[in-house]
Amino acid sequence: MRPDTGTGALLEALITSPAPAPVVREIGRVAEVADGVAIVSGLARALADEVLEFASGVQGVVFDLEPDRLGVVLLGPSERVAPGEDVRRTGRVIGVPVGAELLGRVVDALGRPRDGQGALGAQTRRPIEADAPPIRARRAVSRPLATGLKAIDAAVPVGLGQRELIIGDRQTGKTSIAVDAILNQRDTQVACVYCAIGQRGDAVAKVIGAIGDGGMMDRSVIVVAGDEDAPGLAYVAPYAAMTVAEAFAAEGRDVLIVFDDLTRHAHAYRELSLLLRRPPGREAFPGDIFYVHARLLERAGQFAEGHGSITALPVVETQAENLSAYIPTNLISITDGQIYLSPRLVRRNQFPAVDLGVSASRVGGKAQARAFREVAGNLRVTLSQFEELEDFARFGTRLDEATRQRLARGAAVRSALRQPERDPIPAGEQLGVLLAAMEGVFDGMDEARAAAAMQAVRSALGQEDHGLAERIAAGEALEADLREQVIASARAAVRGGGDDADA
Repeated sequence: MRPDTGTGALLEALITSPAPAPVVREIGRVAEVADGVAIVSGLARALADEVLEFASGVQGVVFDLEPDRLGVVLLGPSERVAPGEDVRRTGRVIGVPVGAELLGRVVDALGRPRDGQGALGAQTRRPIEADAPPIRARRAVSRPLATGLKAIDAAVPVGLGQRELIIGDRQTGKTSIAVDAILNQRDTQVACVYCAIGQRGDAVAKVIGAIGDGGMMDRSVIVVAGDEDAPGLAYVAPYAAMTVAEAFAAEGRDVLIVFDDLTRHAHAYRELSLLLRRPPGREAFPGDIFYVHARLLERAGQFAEGHGSITALPVVETQAENLSAYIPTNLISITDGQIYLSPRLVRRNQFPAVDLGVSASRVGGKAQARAFREVAGNLRVTLSQFEELEDFARFGTRLDEATRQRLARGAAVRSALRQPERDPIPAGEQLGVLLAAMEGVFDGMDEARAAAAMQAVRSALGQEDHGLAERIAAGEALEADLREQVIASARAAVRGGGDDADA
C-alpha cells in the first residue's frame, strides 16, 4: 500500500533536509548545599552573575568563580535543593523588568509581583549591575528636594541627585522620615522607589498602607525582600531597586529612592560570604563590603541634560548611638551627608528626632532656597546655645533675665521643629512657623499650647497669600517688609487662637 502524496512529500523533505546542528548543553551537579548557598561543579564556562536553574526549580546566581567549583547564591528556599541534582546555565545575567508598568506595584527583588494584581506586562529588562555614570555625565546638585519636614528642609536640606544618609538607633523614626519624604512628592513629578530589605511583613505592609493613603502609590514602586525570604534576595534587592530607578531617570524623570535598610543588606552579604568561605575581615564582614555599598550609591546623582536625577536616602541602624561602627562609618564616608536621629530627643518626645549638631548636608545647601538659607544659620546657633544653657541651668544656679529669655526662645524654637508623622508641611508654612519661633511668638508656651499656636499660624498663612511659596520656589531672598508681614500675621493668629482657647 503506497502512502498518500502528502505523507510522501513530508518523508521526502525529512530525508533530504540537512541534519540539525548539535546543541551543547552544560549540566552541572550540586556538590554541597548550605543555608542560602550551594556549591556547584561541572559548569566550567559559567559567567559571573549568571542565573542558574536547578532541577528543583530554584534559581541561583553565580557568586564565586573557581577552577573546579562555583559558589552560587540561591534566590529561593535552600530546602528544595538537594546534593547531586542537575544544574543548568541560562546564559543570562540576573536582571529585573523596568518601565512605567511597575508604578503602583509591589514586586520582589526579581521583579515578580507580590501584590496579587497579576502580571506586570513589562517587557524591558535590565541587568541589576551597572557601571556608575562617569563625571562628565553628571551635573552639580542645584535643585532642592522638599521633604516637608521643618527640621530637614531648613537645617539639613536635601537636593535632587544627593545621597543623604538617615542614621540612628532602632525605633527613632528613620523609616517615618523616609516615608514622609515620599508623601511630600504628591505635588511634584518625582517618581519614588522604596526598597525594603530584611523587614518584617507587617512593617512593610504599614509602609505600603501609608504610601497608598497618602496618594503616592500610583507614582511609587515597592521592592520587597522580607526577613522570611532567602538572604540572596536581600542582597540583590537594592541593586534591583536602583536599576528600576535608573530606567526612570533615563527617561528624564527625577527619582527618589529609599533603601531601608543597608544594615540588613550588609548582614545578608556577610552571611552569604561566610557560608561561601570568603575570608572575613573586621566584624566578620568580607573585605569588599565598602565596595558593595559604594558601587550601589555611586549610581545616584544629578545627570546631564536629557536625563533626570536619582536622589538616594539610604537608612542605616546604629547600636547604642555608636556612629563609629564599621558599616555606619563606611556609609557616612560614601554619602553626601547624614540625618542623625537621636534617642535622647526621642526620650524628650521631640519628633522628628533630628539632632542638628550631628546632622549635616554637604551639598544640599547649594540647592536650598535662599529664604530658607537665611533662617537656617540663626536656627542652628539658637538651638546650640539653648542646649548649652539648658545643661547649665540644671545645676539650679540663679539665672539673669537675659539668660531666661534665651532659654525660653530656645525651647520655643525646638518646639517649633516638632512635627507629627504623615503630615508634611508646604515650604511657605514651614518658613512662616520658623520665623515666628525665631521672633519669640511662641515664647513661654507649654507643649500643647505651642502646638495649637503653630497650627493657627499654618492656617493663617494658608489663607493669606503673602507670596512666600512663590519667592521660595524662585530662590529669592526674604525682604524685610515681607518678613514683618509674615510675623505680624503669625502674632495675630496666635492671639486669636489664644482667645479661643481661653474661652
